[in-house]
Amino acid sequence: METVAKNIPFEQFERWFKKADASEPEFANAFALATATPTGAPSLRMVLMKGWDETGFVFYTNTKSRKGAELKKNDQAALLFHWKSQKRQIRIEGLITPVSQKEADQYFATRPRGAQIGAWASDQSRVMSGRHQLKKRVAQTAAKYLGRKIPRPPYWSGYRLAPEVFEFWANRRFRLHERELYTLQKDGSWKKELLFP
Repeated sequence: METVAKNIPFEQFERWFKKADASEPEFANAFALATATPTGAPSLRMVLMKGWDETGFVFYTNTKSRKGAELKKNDQAALLFHWKSQKRQIRIEGLITPVSQKEADQYFATRPRGAQIGAWASDQSRVMSGRHQLKKRVAQTAAKYLGRKIPRPPYWSGYRLAPEVFEFWANRRFRLHERELYTLQKDGSWKKELLFP
């Protein structure tokens, strides 16, 4: 066991992410996001990382979706990056907080217009009668904002996972993989430990 500086796991994430971004066919920024219901039942889906720094990893969604509802009641979450081209994965665990309204507005403004329309048209995670219902809502929303800037829906925003645990996993021969675990300490440093594969 050793104690390392606050930025060490973030620096390692940056190195690994840059390599994956250069070698993955697409979506190196995709990660599996694990949340849980208030009773502890797990829930998992893929989302896209839209920003990161030493304060955490950011993604955006409909806050009334299943994940939004779960995060409202249980702010603990985990994410997993898995890059086949690099034979590497990174697990990150921590607490979720909403991004600021300003940050959400700024990101929403960068989205393609079709995605902006979709954010208004879709009742994410809710049952629909068929694709025709979604298409109708898309057409209605497009007509409503024809020739106008599309504002961010009040129920569409972002979340930031502030890391408390990182695990870096690298494939090795004979399944003798490398696993480095970083756990956040109260003083802001990280405890580094090696795990058996």
